[in-house]
Amino acid sequence: MDSGTGDKPLRKISEAFNAIANTINSQHQQPDLELASFSRACSLVSPLFRCLGIAFKFAEMDYVAKVNDLCETSVSILTLQSMMAKDIEDNCVRKPGSHTRNLLRVKRGLDMVRVLFEQILASEDNSLKNPASKAYGQVFSPYHGWAIRKAVAAGMYALPTKQQLLQKLNEDEVSARTEMQKYVTASAIVIVYIDKLFQSRNLGIDW
Repeated sequence: MDSGTGDKPLRKISEAFNAIANTINSQHQQPDLELASFSRACSLVSPLFRCLGIAFKFAEMDYVAKVNDLCETSVSILTLQSMMAKDIEDNCVRKPGSHTRNLLRVKRGLDMVRVLFEQILASEDNSLKNPASKAYGQVFSPYHGWAIRKAVAAGMYALPTKQQLLQKLNEDEVSARTEMQKYVTASAIVIVYIDKLFQSRNLGIDW
């Protein structure tokens, strides 16, 4: 019998992003955000990609690699702002492997999960095909080539059902809806915050 959040990955995710959203909302001006706490929260999302199976295998591998980079970077750089400032100074923002570029990719992963949860919450269907297809189409598809889009479309037929996903996450319908809604609300605040970091530095977000 679970007595806490030890094997409740969905609850861990929602609580971590709720804490970050509260930090963002606690100040009138845009606060500096600790890279360590942000990357730690992002790492909690990785198991969710794994639960979705082969359709999101590429997204999972890409997301995990980028999050790992941010986690490693947090040892020597304190905030997201400092990390971006260093990349701007080194003129490497858009170069493959840059921390700022990786942050943008991680943000898309968080956004994909947000849209997926929104779609699941809005549907009574046990199939995840439509929610996952809409989430992928809205967030990832514009940045993926034809071969990846085709592989994802084929993988959609191997998605777990909603019930199977909830079992993997050790949640029932009621608790899952609560935690998904918490993540949707909190992650939206975090995503807007990150977008503003890019836009205020004239870096753009569509690349």
